[in-house]
Amino acid sequence: MNKIEILNLKCGGCVNSIKKGLLTVKGVNTVEVDLDKSIVSIDSNDEAILTSVKEKLATMGYPEVGDANTILHKAKSFVSCATGRMISDEK
Repeated sequence: MNKIEILNLKCGGCVNSIKKGLLTVKGVNTVEVDLDKSIVSIDSNDEAILTSVKEKLATMGYPEVGDANTILHKAKSFVSCATGRMISDEK
């Protein structure tokens, strides 16, 4: 498992959105999210896949620690969070 520390992770809604979003990345079959530590783990060490995952996280509003965390990232994470909460409520 490869671990990525991210920004803007707030709740279970965020976790749901991240899992759903990253499972669409080709080559990713397993996603684990540690809410308390803001760490996303994926089942790949392939650099191309890791790059795709980091790009996907950033576009969803959850950039890697050390990357820019703009107002746009924060706004996108808010939307992802809300979407993830709706997904959770539907179950």
